[in-house]
Amino acid sequence: MGGCVGADLCVCPGVLEGEVGVLPDVGMTEGDRWVTGAELWDWREEALRAAQTAGVEAEELDWLLMAVAEVDRLELRLGGVKLRSHIPIRYALAELEQRWQQRLTERTPVQYLVGETPWRDLLLTVSPAVLIPRPETELIIDLAAASAVGKPLAQGIWVDMGTGSGAIALALAQAFPAARILAVDQSGAALAIARENADRTGLQGRVTFYQGSWFEPLGAYRGQLSALVSNPPYIPSALLPTLQPEVVDHEPAAALDGGDDGLTALRILAAQAPAYLVPGGLWLVETMAGQGAAVQALLEAQGCYSEIEICLDLAGCDRFVRAIYTP
Repeated sequence: MGGCVGADLCVCPGVLEGEVGVLPDVGMTEGDRWVTGAELWDWREEALRAAQTAGVEAEELDWLLMAVAEVDRLELRLGGVKLRSHIPIRYALAELEQRWQQRLTERTPVQYLVGETPWRDLLLTVSPAVLIPRPETELIIDLAAASAVGKPLAQGIWVDMGTGSGAIALALAQAFPAARILAVDQSGAALAIARENADRTGLQGRVTFYQGSWFEPLGAYRGQLSALVSNPPYIPSALLPTLQPEVVDHEPAAALDGGDDGLTALRILAAQAPAYLVPGGLWLVETMAGQGAAVQALLEAQGCYSEIEICLDLAGCDRFVRAIYTP
């Protein structure tokens, strides 16, 4: 698994590259709560010192500020924020301090503190009921789009198995405007977040949500799915206690725990998908770095998949496996 293992579950720093500015849906207007630039700058200076002591990346603090106040990265870094007399902000500084202390002392992911995270071009609601969508997972949408070129998949029925926040399902809806998108999750709390994100992104009419375990609620779609896409739980159970506290102490275990060898869910997806996919249907999943060969072997053992391919992420780690159902 080498140097790529940590990238699987790096919660906070990995999302900081996405720019987050004013958040229109939180209702920040001139009549709402605000602070002076000098007040915000002084608070930031103290918070930076506390972050350094706690071993938390300074970039996380600026991400937090960009998420809750009308400030941008450049003015934070160059100090231009100090010159502003009026900055709309979602929380009073005392509450902001309380949330920042949660990050430092309880290792709560900053995304949970503000209740949202950027992913691709979406701004998604998140809570401890759902896994925080990772930047490396974004590539699964590009792989899906590439897999559909020149094929009728783009007009078919796609399913996001284990949808969580709904990130993959919603991005598929954007990528394939003529497709029907299904999203399945066993957790009712997760589905509530996913539905909220569908409403938030204006895609509520494009995705149908089902509660249940994997294919269980999809009996009516046997032999009809054009594609299965999933980021299932794939961490071996014994590794869970070794993960970052941001992950193991705060994110839902059901979205992480892949069983003894990390392949429990992947076995189900490989074995049961043939009953639901159309001939030529796409099977595309995310895996933990180092699992690609094992997942390839699972598919080969089924005897009904072709064009099995291990795909790398931008860091060069084996991250995805895709195949075509060929009965």
